[in-house]
Amino acid sequence: MKKVLVGIITMAVILSMALMAVAADKTFKMAFMPGVADPFYFTMEKGAQAKAKELGVELIVGEYPKAWGPESQVPILEALIARGDIDLLFTAPTSTEALIPVLKKVHDAGIPVITVDTYIGDGDYNKESNYNFPLAFIGTDNFAGGVVVAEAMAKMIGEKGKVMVENTNPDVSSVQGREKGFIEGMKKFPGIEVVAVEYCLDNQEKAQAQVAAVLQKHPDLAGVFGVNVFSAQGAYRAIVNAGLTGAVKVATWDATEDLINALKKGEVDLVLAQKPAEIGALAVEWGLKYLKDGTPIPDKKVVPGFFVFTKENVESPDAQQYIYSK
Repeated sequence: MKKVLVGIITMAVILSMALMAVAADKTFKMAFMPGVADPFYFTMEKGAQAKAKELGVELIVGEYPKAWGPESQVPILEALIARGDIDLLFTAPTSTEALIPVLKKVHDAGIPVITVDTYIGDGDYNKESNYNFPLAFIGTDNFAGGVVVAEAMAKMIGEKGKVMVENTNPDVSSVQGREKGFIEGMKKFPGIEVVAVEYCLDNQEKAQAQVAAVLQKHPDLAGVFGVNVFSAQGAYRAIVNAGLTGAVKVATWDATEDLINALKKGEVDLVLAQKPAEIGALAVEWGLKYLKDGTPIPDKKVVPGFFVFTKENVESPDAQQYIYSK
């Protein structure tokens, strides 16, 4: 009986080792589904592609949605998964709630999911919920970044005056975190009032019109915070068109070439840069660790830092790595 038992255990060990060897030799296919066509996600893809090449992973990239939102993202995502050969998906969900069912369906089909830049639910994948199935969220601490922007703007305007937030979408985790962090940060400065929060739905022209309207209502506006690429570009152009460059301080999020050039010209006063290439690389790196040996991602969260561009450091050689590429 002992010999039989030992034989069974030995065979199990050999089989396990064989399966591990197969996993080690397999070329895994990962899929990246971006949120929208913009420099942030293009840069994220480049970081992911570089890491995939380094680690021997095949990276499949879904078509870039031309507009932000579940209506644009979900059909492309479903077509990507329908290929039937994807081992792991990392994606930027364009809604905290609307993407839960489709991503749960992906997970239930045996494809592990990592969310990047944005998350589903409240982003806490450790607690019991209907959205705790992703392996992790990998992205910026948007709330902390919003606080940093608030404190910097407060100094720019002498800790007094009226400011506004030009946001993009009320049900996207990343931009909501930035808005909440900014408003919380401004609570430290009783002389500052947040007089408006507007949502442009990723439409630059709409953002420009909204900021212009707030200027009409509050001609003494002291500062504007544009929370993403489209809202920021619309916001600073509204200030320029009103002839208020320098008088109204402009803080923006995302280091596109357009915003960096505006900073150099004095049309923007601060640009907070995320690290999208690092986010993409980390998704591939941690995804492969999970696929090869089941390594869990600590706390189901990885949070790269950010870099703040100002007119004092924008020409620094060390800062150039944080500018987003096209």
